[in-house]
Amino acid sequence: MEAGSNRFYLSVNQFVEKTNAIGLFSKAGRYGGTYAHRDIAYNFGMWLSPEFFLLVIKEIERLKAKESDPLLIEWDIKRILSKTNYTIHTDAIRDNILPVLSVEKTKEYLVYASEADMLNLALFGCTAKDWEEANPQLSKNMNIRDTATINQLVVLSNMESYNSELIKQGAGRQVRYNILRQMAQDQLESLKRSHIDQEFRKITGNTPSILDS
Repeated sequence: MEAGSNRFYLSVNQFVEKTNAIGLFSKAGRYGGTYAHRDIAYNFGMWLSPEFFLLVIKEIERLKAKESDPLLIEWDIKRILSKTNYTIHTDAIRDNILPVLSVEKTKEYLVYASEADMLNLALFGCTAKDWEEANPQLSKNMNIRDTATINQLVVLSNMESYNSELIKQGAGRQVRYNILRQMAQDQLESLKRSHIDQEFRKITGNTPSILDS
């Protein structure tokens, strides 16, 4: 009944006490303030700001679209797989190539980058730098491997594992490149014939042209 009065005021602590509310409390003192469960905070934010309300809706729509797209889910899995195998690849470089080259510690990253670009060249037909120059807008937030197809990620994962074995066997760089280039062509053609992946990853905005490998 008091809520109809102009002088009515209900503090957070009064609200919690009178309604036995959970997920919300007020704390006094130096680090005091009003704290709430994030669901309550989101609801308050949406009431307070129409812009925030719209952002929440758009984010929900984006997440639901991603959940319903098996291609995106599969792409993420393959991307994680290729990143995992990249660790095997870098370990082989660390244990077998760096000791031979006697590279300064501060310059070791150049060797890793060079080996990664050899895989890029064998699979995509260009280096990471070439791709960045050809796609200046996309390269602000993505790299060449972020735009790879599922088939390309499968092959990349295989190439990283095989190249690590070639490195351990002492195969030269040019020899390894020739083998990996042929491997990439053969496996991509095989996957293409089996129709495993007919689509490329959906990218919001400017979709890059596909690099023919």
